[in-house]
Amino acid sequence: MDAPAFSELFRSFARIGLLSFGGPAAQISVMHDELVTRRGWLREEQFLGALSFCMLLPGPEAMQLATYAGWRLRGVAGGLLAGCLFVLPGAAVIMALGLGYAVWGGVPLVQAVFLGVKAAVVAIVVQALLRLAQRALASPAHWGVAGLAFVAMFAFSVPFPAIIAAAALWGAWQGRGAAAGPVPAALSVRPADTARTVLVWGALWAAPILAAWASGAALLTDLALFFSKLAVVTFGGAYAVLAYMTDTVVASMGWLSTAQMIDALGLAETTPGPLILVTQFVGLLAGYAQGGVALAVIAALVTLWVTFVPCFLWIFAGAPYVEHILARPRLKAALAGISAAVVGVILNLSVWFALHVLFGEVRLDGAVPVPVWASFSAAGAGLSVLAMVLLVGLRLPMGAVLALLAALAGTGFLVT
Repeated sequence: MDAPAFSELFRSFARIGLLSFGGPAAQISVMHDELVTRRGWLREEQFLGALSFCMLLPGPEAMQLATYAGWRLRGVAGGLLAGCLFVLPGAAVIMALGLGYAVWGGVPLVQAVFLGVKAAVVAIVVQALLRLAQRALASPAHWGVAGLAFVAMFAFSVPFPAIIAAAALWGAWQGRGAAAGPVPAALSVRPADTARTVLVWGALWAAPILAAWASGAALLTDLALFFSKLAVVTFGGAYAVLAYMTDTVVASMGWLSTAQMIDALGLAETTPGPLILVTQFVGLLAGYAQGGVALAVIAALVTLWVTFVPCFLWIFAGAPYVEHILARPRLKAALAGISAAVVGVILNLSVWFALHVLFGEVRLDGAVPVPVWASFSAAGAGLSVLAMVLLVGLRLPMGAVLALLAALAGTGFLVT
């Protein structure tokens, strides 16, 4: 079929961007309905192949799938349009909510409301864990990888990139000798074109890092470097990398508190767009703490840039090779190993979140977080149980559960 006009492309991806609530599974479903079922712009096998490719990449797979779809329909310009429309609505909302949180987040009523949000976040992460485990743990060996990943991170604080690298190597070793898929047609792209794409997008990625370094802005330089590194290791989505990110921004850098990190995820869950927009919120609060609103806005924009520009690099450089990549079984096996490890990493995140919602004080015994039992929060426990029943048991919509828990927590504060 003929390529759609840019006006049609804009309307479709604007709709996808505004309706992209509920995490990657829901976002991919919205895209499938719009691009395959309603519009017929992509065939089912094209859509699924593109999704498999995006799952091989670091970064938010739903945003990269949108970018790939736009690229396939209208080239680089179409990919830029689709990717930006997927991210920018949520980024605008996060900017507004983040500034409001920075200014008024210390108000007691706001803190009470966010107790409800935190309780809902515990249930949301558990739900993500259960869904991923169903897909990723296909054999006893994968269960073993998940268990080892959990122990490595929870008990020994092994860095997230090391866990991912080890799981990928194990998966590739497991996939040795597997039969390759059908050999695709010859490539239609020259290596020189790929090199030029990498250079252009690599330069765009590096621009704010170099500008921050040249200006002597230490915080902006640190934010740009850290979130650039995060963009390279975010296999498995935002949930998988949150524990690693939290350890750095809370324990190492001191940019945020533990409570603020949980609030950041709660806000990201309530907005459209990829969940990895939580990085923008982190950058905003770090900037606000050191320089007020002006630095908060600049820090949020720098963080947003180094989080999402790499996604365009991966897609525009790799899209012409999709069919050839998917024909390689060892890459698929490496992805399966990574997915299994991510289950263990998210389990670690679930335990970490639950401890900080159920207890007012959590200490470290070596590398292991241990709650102070006297600081147990009955309100946090009750709200968490209710969130689990509503979200995991009754499968109510995520937005409704977040709103209800926040309202209950706020009402409880007003009554007391």
